Amino acid sequence: MINEWAEEYFNLSFNIHKNGKFLIQNELNELTYDQVNTLRYIYQKQSITSTELAQWLNVNKSAISALLNRLDEKELIKRDRSDQDRRIVHLSLTNKGTQLFEDCYQKINLLVQDLIGSFDEEELCQYMKTFKKIDQLLEGKIKQMKGVAK
Repeated sequence: MINEWAEEYFNLSFNIHKNGKFLIQNELNELTYDQVNTLRYIYQKQSITSTELAQWLNVNKSAISALLNRLDEKELIKRDRSDQDRRIVHLSLTNKGTQLFEDCYQKINLLVQDLIGSFDEEELCQYMKTFKKIDQLLEGKIKQMKGVAK
């Protein structure tokens, strides 16, 4: 029975991510899903380093470089070298990046509101509780893998 549940979880997780990503991408037009998530993180933090971004995305720094270069080419981010340590580069959004992110976020928010409007309050609360628990379990597994928590 546990194998059947695992298979169903895998299929549902894949389909939800795939379909959600498609719907969000359809709303974005000029940005990719990963680019919007990157802009969102920078928007929330206001200023971060590429190392912090790589850790948040759980990827290596070389994968971040290509993503940041595309955002820089679109003039959505700016890179400022630290006065204390010239090797450290702080990333922030340009005015254009902030405006584009806010426009995209509004579109995504409307899409999500439409979806969650299909649930009653009890269903939504249970879903969020379960989703948070899955998130915590996955985070714990990743920390164990990285040797952070033993």
